Amino acid sequence: MSNIYDVVILGAGPAGLSAGLYAARAKMKTLVIEKEKPGGQIVTTNEVANYPGSVENATGPSLIGRMVSQADEFGAERIVDEIKEVNLTDKVKIIKGSKGEYQAKSVIVATGAKPKLLGCPGEKEFTGKGVSYCATCDGDFFTDFDVYVVGGGDSAVEEAIFLTKFARKVTIIHRRDKLKAAKSIQEKAFKNEKIDFIWDTQVKEIKGEGIVESLVLENLKTGEQSEIVANEDDGTFGVFVFVGFNPQTDIFEGVIDMENGYIKTDGSMKTNVPGVFAAGDCRVTPLRQVITAAADGAVAAIQAEKYIENEFQK
Repeated sequence: MSNIYDVVILGAGPAGLSAGLYAARAKMKTLVIEKEKPGGQIVTTNEVANYPGSVENATGPSLIGRMVSQADEFGAERIVDEIKEVNLTDKVKIIKGSKGEYQAKSVIVATGAKPKLLGCPGEKEFTGKGVSYCATCDGDFFTDFDVYVVGGGDSAVEEAIFLTKFARKVTIIHRRDKLKAAKSIQEKAFKNEKIDFIWDTQVKEIKGEGIVESLVLENLKTGEQSEIVANEDDGTFGVFVFVGFNPQTDIFEGVIDMENGYIKTDGSMKTNVPGVFAAGDCRVTPLRQVITAAADGAVAAIQAEKYIENEFQK
């Protein structure tokens, strides 16, 4: 079994890199496979202020850079490949990518989840420069600024309420004339004096020079367009998009137990498939942050080590 990895980790975000670090440090033969560049969602964040111990002015890319270096130093191998097919039910797991086939005694799925996009001009350009998909990550940056939240479900309204801790005013922009969020959440929002609403409206364009400076809106009932321009003294405002997430787990459908596309695990990151673990944003979890993803990865790696000891060293 010399050419078989002890653990193959799918995904090189904080969960995958943490798993890679812990697995390699435990002297397991470790491979981390990522279809793009390392980092996941955090690489779009210009400032990381809520990760314990992060240095002043830390950015998403700089934090990921340090994680990559640590995993590399402990001996984790990393490759870029896109996984097309998996066989996880046998004792030795088979992972087939565009560039090759990989065998492993255990697998850690850390493929993450991506926010659903509005798809309007300017959205990608201003991500991390006024456009955000995480109130917990970026809310503090908009202290005493105006903030606009796009969406009307539970997450959007809950995050809007959270953002009132920082923002001068929070305006929820929703495509319908009523919210989709649970009634109890709606009631809290309607009672909050810092929250306003713009109904029956979608964002058509996000504009600015280097940072967000205005929003072009369209009323879906009348077709009328309007533009919101940043307060002259502020020069910018926040746009928080909460229209859902897409867990990157399609390839595991029918193999690993899921809930709404998210992988179900126990507290040890074990899935229903022996030898297969999941970590980070792709699994069912109450919080999706760098710190929880990194913790998941560490737990998954240690559990994978125990699994291999029990199953392959009898």
